[in-house]
Amino acid sequence: MTKKSKGQNQKRDGEFVFSTNRDFVFDSDEDENDHAVGHQNLEAHLEKKGRAGKTAVIIKGFIGSVLELSSLSKELKLHCGTGGTVKDGDVILQGDCRIKAMEFLNKKGYSVKRVGG
Repeated sequence: MTKKSKGQNQKRDGEFVFSTNRDFVFDSDEDENDHAVGHQNLEAHLEKKGRAGKTAVIIKGFIGSVLELSSLSKELKLHCGTGGTVKDGDVILQGDCRIKAMEFLNKKGYSVKRVGG
């Protein structure tokens, strides 16, 4: 049996890693339109557990590059006037600013569903 490593070296299913073939051309099976803003279904979660009683809004379901996600996170934090971070492909915003975040994302063209709370 092998142990799974923790951290950034984990390989996700279906992710291209490396090829020694010099003539190899990577063909992505993903449709480019799936990453378009209008085709993404985001979820806005409200969470208190595991955060020392403090409320946090978690935006889940974003499809795109890490740079696009961090850019969206920065815009959300500026709009909501709060701190936050990007962790495991989710945007975490401090405080209960779910309504502001959902309105902002709807104006940007994302489809956002309110989940929990």
